[in-house]
Amino acid sequence: MKEVEILSSPVVDRIVDTAIEEDLGNGDPTTAITVSPARQAVGRVVARQEMVVAGLQVFERVVNRVDPYVSVSMKVSDGTRVHKGEEIAILGGRAVSILAAERVALNFLQRLSGVATLTRAYVKQIPEGSKTRITDTRKTTPGMRALEKHAVRCGGGTSHRCDLGGGILIKDNHVAACGSVAMAVASARENMDPSHRIEVEVESLDQVNEALTAGAEVIMLDNMKAEDVATAVQRISGRALIEVSGNVGIEDVPRLARAGIDFVSVGAITHSAPACDISLDLEIEGDPACAHPDGRRPC
Repeated sequence: MKEVEILSSPVVDRIVDTAIEEDLGNGDPTTAITVSPARQAVGRVVARQEMVVAGLQVFERVVNRVDPYVSVSMKVSDGTRVHKGEEIAILGGRAVSILAAERVALNFLQRLSGVATLTRAYVKQIPEGSKTRITDTRKTTPGMRALEKHAVRCGGGTSHRCDLGGGILIKDNHVAACGSVAMAVASARENMDPSHRIEVEVESLDQVNEALTAGAEVIMLDNMKAEDVATAVQRISGRALIEVSGNVGIEDVPRLARAGIDFVSVGAITHSAPACDISLDLEIEGDPACAHPDGRRPC
């Protein structure tokens, strides 16, 4: 699915609407009894750490779902690296609306920027000129996959399958159910759409041999020791693309890239990325002292 289609899809609208209902389903009584509905404000979205930004369109979607009359001016774009203290976006409109949208909008922006930032850290470990690519997995937050995979791409990574229908990947449990790597590949070859390529997850050098003999186009080396990975690369020798997965630390990336691995899949960039520190600083327009929630003294 193309990037534009992902960010404008009904899936994203459902995610946003669910998040808004979760936070605003019972209203916002604190704001209602303290802030005049006529009060205008400016909200400055500021990075509190160095990071890679992701999720700005979703941030704007949240704000506009809460109040379509609040303006959102982006100071940067998704994929931009920003420094601590740098402005990311500026909001303008009713203070009550900005306050109502603040937490949900920031939750998306902080979470997705965290994914993009961690992904960029992994990507930076790839030596210049290497063909190796960092790719994500399906280990994503339930309901958030489209957004998190977008964030991975903002960080310079690539996407593996977006869902189970995105390709043929024979994993260890498929092999167990079929009886062997060779039998699983043969069954897939017989029954699949010929436009698909077959990827097989292997856990030993013997299974590497089986996958090669069976004609797998991609071989995933799962949780294999460094020396076995090196041996597998020599045996495969260009006859299939090679992916490495399973507890890959950021410190492992340079070694795997030098070994000639095509793809390094990292579940941690989505399931364990820490949220980035981003704040929304509100500036009230006019004299706040003359604002009253009952509207008797509007400014």
